[in-house]
Amino acid sequence: MTRSAPIDAREALSELLWPTRCVGCNLPGELLCEQCRADLPWIDQRWACPVCGAPGGWLTCTECDRSRDHVDQAIPSDATTSVTAWDVRATICSLPFDGVGAALVTCLKDGHELRLAPIMAAAMACSLDEARAWDALDGRPRFDALHTDVLCFVPATPAAYARRGFDHMELVARALSPFIDVPVLDALARRDASDQRALGKESRAQNLAGTIEVVADVHGLNVLLADDVITTGSSMNEAARVLLAHGAKSVTACALARVC
Repeated sequence: MTRSAPIDAREALSELLWPTRCVGCNLPGELLCEQCRADLPWIDQRWACPVCGAPGGWLTCTECDRSRDHVDQAIPSDATTSVTAWDVRATICSLPFDGVGAALVTCLKDGHELRLAPIMAAAMACSLDEARAWDALDGRPRFDALHTDVLCFVPATPAAYARRGFDHMELVARALSPFIDVPVLDALARRDASDQRALGKESRAQNLAGTIEVVADVHGLNVLLADDVITTGSSMNEAARVLLAHGAKSVTACALARVC
């Protein structure tokens, strides 16, 4: 008991000087207060696109150009649309990347509030649980822990890791693992690429091509691949592509937030 007293005293002093505040409403007390938890704008998995996770894309999705009524529809090679071709079998996202959803991500990544990792993981676990009730295009549940072998994550670039001192998605994945009872496999490594934020869909995909590599044996595994935010899907799909190219049996994607 005596050994832990100085740590407790430092934590108490830190809380006194810099009290924990809700990322949603800034009230002191909790990182995500009861009211903000109750008001979370969950993406309804029933109506989300089963391929890319876009809210409201269950029937016809403009983000990935896939439809439940046209499973085999291909994107013409001369199409002028900027939709993304997805390599994952299903995508499950929890919140829109706006308001609290955006605050959770930015406060963890840029605010170094590492205590948010298990909160983000809990939100993702809730959506994964809901997704068990709805089919992917292959007729199987969008997520099924019993048929998921490993949990991987889209890694940070070396520059981002050096800047932050941690890989935020590794923290989230390791917090998510016990929620869904799927082990983490640190299977991917990433090289630096140009900043994605100012790029369009096609430029993002070209920018990421060849920057993610597989560094673990994934042959024959059903992979759940986690990321914080899905914008165009370029990062997720590049990671899924290399996992499948190295023998993964399937890749199901999940993320805390989806740009709508």
